[in-house]
Amino acid sequence: MAQLYYKYGTMNSGKSFEIIKVAHNYEEQGKRVLIFSPAIDTRAGENLVGSRTGMTREAIPVDDHTDLYASVKEHQPSPSPKRVYCVLIDEAQFLKKHHVLELTRVVDELDVPVMAFGLKNDFQNQLFEGSYNLLIYADKIEEIKTICWHCDRKATMVIRYRDGVPVNEGDQIFIGGNEDYKPVCRRCYNEAFKPRA
Repeated sequence: MAQLYYKYGTMNSGKSFEIIKVAHNYEEQGKRVLIFSPAIDTRAGENLVGSRTGMTREAIPVDDHTDLYASVKEHQPSPSPKRVYCVLIDEAQFLKKHHVLELTRVVDELDVPVMAFGLKNDFQNQLFEGSYNLLIYADKIEEIKTICWHCDRKATMVIRYRDGVPVNEGDQIFIGGNEDYKPVCRRCYNEAFKPRA
């Protein structure tokens, strides 16, 4: 029975690497997967999922107008020797509510499991639209853990940096890498924004 999985973690927790690994495991058995990634994230290149390890995979771009259910159904041939066995979503926090609802239809009507990987909260500790709706609609929710950039505690938050200085104001969505974001624990997050005497 297919399910909708939401696997969340902070920056640098290996979410994109996990997508590439899962895709490889399916394909090694001759089972086809579809990978979707937000069109706004071009850090690894156009229409690619990229891990910090340097590995990349082709992905279908998703924008606000993409119908994920229709796209998966279009790739689902009948008869089914080349059917889709799994759908993988990178940077799922950028999904809109309609995307998440379309993914529930992929699971419930097409019987294809969906694994969505993304951040839970932004640099101001607010939920993204995609993460909010995945927390509501996912059948299974799992945390992918990593450690704080500054200490040995588990990272649960992200600090955004501008010119090396922590900031907690600005647009929710700003695509960046290690120079822009660091995974941190709650204590180090609060310490970064504590008023200095």
